[in-house]
Amino acid sequence: MSPENITVAIAVPLSSELVERIKSAHPTVTVRYEPELLPPERFPADHAGDPAFKRTAEQEARYWKMLRSADVLYGFPNEDAQGLASISSSPKLRWIQAMAAGAGGTVKAANLSPSDLARITVTSSAGVHALPLAEFAMLGILNGFKGTVALAADQAAKHWPELRSPTRLLSGSNVVIAGLGEIGLETARLARALGMNVSGTKRNVEAIDGIDVVTDTAGLPDLVATADVLINTLPGTPYTEKLINSKIFNAMKPGTILINVGRGTVVDEEDLLAALNNGQLSYACLDVFAEEPLPTNSELWSHPLVLVSPHCSALSAAENRLIAERFIENLTRFQADEELLHPVDSVYFY
Repeated sequence: MSPENITVAIAVPLSSELVERIKSAHPTVTVRYEPELLPPERFPADHAGDPAFKRTAEQEARYWKMLRSADVLYGFPNEDAQGLASISSSPKLRWIQAMAAGAGGTVKAANLSPSDLARITVTSSAGVHALPLAEFAMLGILNGFKGTVALAADQAAKHWPELRSPTRLLSGSNVVIAGLGEIGLETARLARALGMNVSGTKRNVEAIDGIDVVTDTAGLPDLVATADVLINTLPGTPYTEKLINSKIFNAMKPGTILINVGRGTVVDEEDLLAALNNGQLSYACLDVFAEEPLPTNSELWSHPLVLVSPHCSALSAAENRLIAERFIENLTRFQADEELLHPVDSVYFY
């Protein structure tokens, strides 16, 4: 494919300013953008857009015609697996830049054929969300160490306790990060800045500057035995499903804190509740769950030692800009026939 004959179609809501940045960075690329065919954002980085938005029959035909004319898509059609499955038969399509860091789940759900998986590269936005997720993890650590649950309860009751409770120091404490990828490394950087000792797991074990111990997941029970905090950043795959379970919780010392900014399927939620109730865990800060939205009958909603966040910790006002900048860099690589950043694994879907 000639670098001058590439057509990009914007499949998801994006500001005209960022579309112009893409065009300016790659003036030889044809960028197709028809905002009237895209649902309006309800908040920054609302990639699916307003669910009340409906195209007319004429607009629906134009939308799919635009997408099928493209070699490259910015976002999944309609931002869902069904849209991806529908566009996969387009013979021109070679690459899709996904909006999500965990785009593998959508690719897997689309059930693409082996030939389509080989022909179409899907790149994720992994790493774009590293800083907001790492900051959210620090929020969880501070909540757990500084007893904000009790403070909020006392404030609500207008209760000034006769005996004040001491808090725990982050400095000198031990944090274990399950998954030392980009999110995990950014989390480690912030934890070290607060004086914490950091260890963690990595699929390919190797020494990492500033990380005390690096092991694979088989070594996780030994790591958590001396940990004050366990932070999960792992993706959801068949190999990580319920990886953090009673075996891991029972290996912890009582009072450990759990933070999950990876995928909800990594944590066995029944075992998590048991660990909260028996004192192995003193607090859990959860942004992700095995089923989302979290069912209303889940005990996690009302548990006094749990913070439930509706999978929003990665959201930031800068997200759209950061993904567009990632896309611009990857488009340069695509034109030069170089390896793209953060491709989704077509076998393990992460």
